Amino acid sequence: MPKPIRVLIDGTPLLGNRTGIGRYTAALAEELASSSHVDMRAVAFTLRGWRALRRVLPHGVRARGIPSPARLLRQAWLRAPFPPVELFAGLTDVVHGTNFVLPAARRAAGVLTVHDLDFLDYPEELSRFDTRLPELVTVSAQRAGIVCTPTRAVADRVVERLGVSDDKVRVTPLGVDPAWFTARPPNEDTAARLHLPGQYILFVGAAGPRKALDWLLKAHAATPSLPPLVLTGPGHVAGGGRVRATGYLTEADLRSVVAGASALALPSRDEGFGLPVLEAMACDVPVVCTDVPALREVSGGHAHLVPFGDTAALADALVKALEHPLEPATSSERRAHAATHTWRRCAELTVSAYRAAAGR
Repeated sequence: MPKPIRVLIDGTPLLGNRTGIGRYTAALAEELASSSHVDMRAVAFTLRGWRALRRVLPHGVRARGIPSPARLLRQAWLRAPFPPVELFAGLTDVVHGTNFVLPAARRAAGVLTVHDLDFLDYPEELSRFDTRLPELVTVSAQRAGIVCTPTRAVADRVVERLGVSDDKVRVTPLGVDPAWFTARPPNEDTAARLHLPGQYILFVGAAGPRKALDWLLKAHAATPSLPPLVLTGPGHVAGGGRVRATGYLTEADLRSVVAGASALALPSRDEGFGLPVLEAMACDVPVVCTDVPALREVSGGHAHLVPFGDTAALADALVKALEHPLEPATSSERRAHAATHTWRRCAELTVSAYRAAAGR
């Protein structure tokens, strides 16, 4: 049996409320921690609060912090591969940047996950902290031995936009936790606590321009026959009686709210993967999403696809999803498609990427 490969992952996305990248990092960490092929540790790039990482990692996984603000580290790593992460976190075979940025390393091989590249086309939407993210991601991708992406669609863009050779890219599709397949709609107490209507269309995700909620809100407002719209995730503001916001939900509440939806809508102008699409399918909930490469790839022909920005088409697709919930796929086909995506498979492909990077 091969010797376990020592891996240091960026666990920073595990801190605070988790959106898609945090959930990816958490699921990957759980699988790696249970693998006999990997000796995993995690590091958090935050001056304050990194000790909280110890409470959110799988049992027995060691945590490290770096005594420097992330902003200063990023500035340093843009100029040179210094300071190396081994200086603070110890020796390792591979360091994995789970969130777009590859930490500098002295000897360790680098693996970088790039989730999407929407920010290259809309740099004006980046926060003040992330203004140099396009440059940092480009440098990270070029330094990495292997770049992981959640879809082939993102892999193709990485090759095209970041100047990475195709043989350096590995597609590691995200997974669906088995609990989604047995999720049940919210009971009366949960529905009352979250102020959920009896029927609703659901959006899952953080607020932001990339999610194109203004388009969804416009289509929903123009179609009075549709049930209320529920927005789940951080940053949303309720817009009146027909639009409600739950705020950030726990995993258990999220599964229940998704399972109770009449349809899930994901109107993003771009996505790297679109995990809510598969999770809704696992709950046997019809999906309406934008016809963009990653969502087309992930939905696999089992969702209602709509041209981005076409308000009438989005409204029509929502109506059809409610009136004919088994189109364009049967219940068993949707769930079977979602079941092909597992976190175990994601981890196996990622470990293969670690070994490829270490062998370069």
